[in-house]
Amino acid sequence: MANEERGGATTVLVAFLLGALTGAAVALLFAPATGKETRDFLSEKAREGRDRAAEAAQKTREVIKEQRDTITSALERGREAYREARGKENA
Repeated sequence: MANEERGGATTVLVAFLLGALTGAAVALLFAPATGKETRDFLSEKAREGRDRAAEAAQKTREVIKEQRDTITSALERGREAYREARGKENA
């Protein structure tokens, strides 16, 4: 059953991507701008997308680092509490 769901999701994803590519191709063919204007526009949008992706990646790295630090701190506090509890048991 899981394979069927995964296959269905793959089909939907492929259909979406093909539709997006077809739409982009039609838009480029019927665009009122010249070829150079269209290339410049697409180049600018690609740069913007790359910049946004880089910003998102940086933010993701920061969040992951913060989460790692939080987990490390919590583990260290847990170890310390365990040591203290063990020390009181033995006393």
